Amino acid sequence: MTPQLQQAIRLLQLSTLELQTEVQQALEENPMLEQEEENYEAGTDDSESLSAESQTDSVETAEISADAEDPHIDMENQQELPDELAVDASWEDTYDITTATAPTSNQQSSDSGNDFLENRSIEGDSLSEHLIWQLQNSQFTDNDRLIAIAIIDAINDDGYLTESVEELHESLKDELDIELDEVEAVLHRIQRFDPVGIAARDLKECLLLQLEQFDDQTPGLDNIRTIIEHHLDLLGAHDYARLQKKLRVNEEQLQKLVSFIQALNPRPGASISSKQAEYVIPDIFVRKINGEWRVSLNPEAAPKLRINAVYENHLKNAGRSGDTSQLRNSLQEARWFLKSLQSRSETLQRVGEAIVRRQRLFLDYGEEGMKPMVLRDIAEELDMHESTISRVTTNKYMHTPRGVYEFKFFFSSHVSTADGGECSATAIRSMVKKLIENENPKKPMSDNKISSLLVKEGINVARRTVAKYRESMLIPPSNERKRLA
Repeated sequence: MTPQLQQAIRLLQLSTLELQTEVQQALEENPMLEQEEENYEAGTDDSESLSAESQTDSVETAEISADAEDPHIDMENQQELPDELAVDASWEDTYDITTATAPTSNQQSSDSGNDFLENRSIEGDSLSEHLIWQLQNSQFTDNDRLIAIAIIDAINDDGYLTESVEELHESLKDELDIELDEVEAVLHRIQRFDPVGIAARDLKECLLLQLEQFDDQTPGLDNIRTIIEHHLDLLGAHDYARLQKKLRVNEEQLQKLVSFIQALNPRPGASISSKQAEYVIPDIFVRKINGEWRVSLNPEAAPKLRINAVYENHLKNAGRSGDTSQLRNSLQEARWFLKSLQSRSETLQRVGEAIVRRQRLFLDYGEEGMKPMVLRDIAEELDMHESTISRVTTNKYMHTPRGVYEFKFFFSSHVSTADGGECSATAIRSMVKKLIENENPKKPMSDNKISSLLVKEGINVARRTVAKYRESMLIPPSNERKRLA
């Protein structure tokens, strides 16, 4: 496999953000490539006019074969990239795709700048940093400050203390000569830090700490405290009948108490996160025009590059002088790079159009209209290999009126229907979700009941399958979905 074909394959599998980094690196390393300017104002003299006219040439003009453009280019460099990249299952055997993303010649620069998502959101403080900042702005003695740091180090991402006070005391007593109650006192001060409920040792303490921010005259506060201190197990089991008896309240009163508790935060530390938000740039847009779904490449995601006309003209006029050999090699590499980019765009367009043709019902009606589809279906339609479709559909996104989806979202397995047809797993998940959303909260449906309802609709799905789909959507079982109203 030629280096040019390897390059085309590598560019095909890159996400839009990764491609932008690759393009920027190519611009920095190859003087024959330049960014195409949308609005170019020509100069007044003849030389500027000639330059402007040359620089407005299209990418297709820049991709004319080397022998037609420049007879002095070495023959061994005149390999032609096929219009459709031939791919097969042995790609990985001949070319290491993983290492391809960081060429050996550029290994050092890749290692030093491999954070290719530099335009993500600014990194926020971690929970530990947030607590340390509050500690630094509070008055603590030297000993208490060291105890506080040890406590903060023992708090996990959810905001809970992972070590007992005894363990913390044991680890500090030789260094600080302190008593157990001193550690306990510092812990109580840390528990007054933001977020409310931090440094609790269990869920009960976490919720009780949050209750302290409410006025004692808050209606129902005593009952709420009683539930948390003594009846959390009944609340977790949704045993509302026993809770009513224990508290001697009616159903409406209990519902208000439960709603109050559900508004508390069982994971206070999760509200302080250092995770960076990753932004998605759609590769293609899908729009409905005159009743038909149309697919177009995102112009903001498509690199606008061209050959530098000044250097290209210089090479034509210089002949085959030795001091231009490096520029000639750069010109050939630039043409191959542009050809690879064009091939990537064309492949994305074709695959996007094929997906939209098969999933028109989804675009019209939502997830219940999703048709079963696998990689092989698209591969056979476009006469490509499945490995190519897999690369094209990974980390590539489609902007539709229903939202932004990764290409892979549109692929799913199928379940047989009573009339001999097929229904996609995505559509069945949507049906299960809709049935659960419309169920009686006092008597939620079991997986077996949902299965029987789907069978009546002609979809042969077993109870185990319903349970699997329900769990994949993070929907709890029926006993945990039970509500008072």
